[in-house]
Amino acid sequence: MIDHATTYHYRSTVSLGPHRLMLRPRETRDLHLVSFDLELSPAAELTWSHDVSGNAIAEARFAQAADRLSIRSRTLVDLSAPVWPVFAIAAEALSWPFAYAPDDRADLGALLEPQYADPSGRLSAWVAGFVMSAPTDTLSLLKDIANGVATAISYQSRETEGTQGPLETLDRGWGSCRDLAVLMAEAVRTLGFGARLVSGYLYEPQGASSAFATPGSTHAWVEVFVPGAGWIAFDPTNRTVGSANLIPVAVARRISQVSPVSGSYHGTGGEPAGLTVDVGVSRMTCATASTQSDPNRAPTPM
Repeated sequence: MIDHATTYHYRSTVSLGPHRLMLRPRETRDLHLVSFDLELSPAAELTWSHDVSGNAIAEARFAQAADRLSIRSRTLVDLSAPVWPVFAIAAEALSWPFAYAPDDRADLGALLEPQYADPSGRLSAWVAGFVMSAPTDTLSLLKDIANGVATAISYQSRETEGTQGPLETLDRGWGSCRDLAVLMAEAVRTLGFGARLVSGYLYEPQGASSAFATPGSTHAWVEVFVPGAGWIAFDPTNRTVGSANLIPVAVARRISQVSPVSGSYHGTGGEPAGLTVDVGVSRMTCATASTQSDPNRAPTPM
């Protein structure tokens, strides 16, 4: 069960512009969406669509002015991703370097291209240190890069907006989960891999202990496309491979494209007085889930 509440407070009454909400998890073979409810105050007219990456987008339009905006989503998912996944990598991609099939390369497009300038080749040189030989085992190389990011960069939670560039993260030696994800995505792109950024939630099973990213929170990681296996999740912040305990909401070329909430407001003296974000991710039994279900709930948009 995921309970995600975002509340904006303004110093005076403001007119709320359209808001773009990316809160509905993506269904995959390992994740089934059981229910999804979205509550907004003041009330808004919602229009649902999918963006170019297949993410579910809700556009909220408000008719009423307010000095407070509350956005709360409640989601129930069935997550079945294995802790120790086996990836059926195609024979031609078992060793790096390899060439994507022409159709795959065309479809991956900009996901193959680094998104940050590296005129002196510093990032490329840093990534080259993980290539033990050529050819080399593809999955081992990707794991080494993910572990290398985790080793080189200390995790620090950061509530401020924006994301550090990969070179900035290397220079500072610290970053948030989104900074580590951007660094890894850019690193593997320099080697010719197609990679995308993922925003979602991290779940910590009972009895497990996470020393890095806070469980029950919004989280960011990377997916790399490997022929045969498809999109493989790498979470450099927590040093994990595969989708176990990861609940994806949105994928994109750049991390700025997967902000959970974005929008505008208008009003004199209506500067934000505060922002609170509360996220809870917990396990529910089947019996508990059935008592939580509302038979009068509107169907989940597909």
